[in-house]
Amino acid sequence: MCKFLGIPRSLVYYKRKEQKINSALENEVIKIFKKSRNNYGCRKIKVELKKLNIIASRQKIGSIMKKYNLVSNYTIKQFKVHKSTCNQAEIGNIVDGKFDGRQDLEVIISDLTYVKVAGKWCYICLLVNLFNREIVGFSVGKNKTANLVYEAFLNSNINLLKVNIFHTDRGKEFDNALIDEVLKAFNIKRSLSKKGCPYDNAVAEATYKIIKTEFISHKTFNSLWELNLQLADYLNWYNNYRIHGSLGYLSPKEFKNNFVRI
Repeated sequence: MCKFLGIPRSLVYYKRKEQKINSALENEVIKIFKKSRNNYGCRKIKVELKKLNIIASRQKIGSIMKKYNLVSNYTIKQFKVHKSTCNQAEIGNIVDGKFDGRQDLEVIISDLTYVKVAGKWCYICLLVNLFNREIVGFSVGKNKTANLVYEAFLNSNINLLKVNIFHTDRGKEFDNALIDEVLKAFNIKRSLSKKGCPYDNAVAEATYKIIKTEFISHKTFNSLWELNLQLADYLNWYNNYRIHGSLGYLSPKEFKNNFVRI
């Protein structure tokens, strides 16, 4: 047949082999995407493929995602803004925008975000270790109060005696005698962002954007118990498996383990 058509046999063999390789690549792209809980785009999939010694361009990965309709949760979404009463305390910004190069537990940052539960607004509080972006404590509740922040401390999995600085924005939920008692008990310094400057708490803002996009936006919660259970499962994946561009495409756990070995 090849002789009749004037086509070299090597060309036919090469095309068959190429198709087989592409099929294997497609399978790996689909597996990585699903394991990412439908969150990874071309860049992170490329990193994960490289770990498997598979080299593929972002353009090629993009074409495979388009072919199989692998649409990341990272689509443009508008989130309702919930305003907080401002804390006017005369407390400075110790962190001063220096988010990188921090030691383990040197700085813990926090903020609150909202989520609908059974048709009503409820709230999530997270404690984030600035060193490796690991979420080391969380709480969920019906009210945006200091009690929610306090519960996040109670639920944390770290030695609070090793924490040096607690950095937040100026939301009133962080300005409370209850929080002051916790910080005083563990000798933790307080740091507050400048009024009206979200960039001073940029890592917390970025973390909540991830949570909203990857976890909240496509889910329905019928109770706080259900929210708490699903959030715990997501945060386990976030801390142990989700790769972060700011950490050199390592998970928080991998980053910490590599740092300890060094």
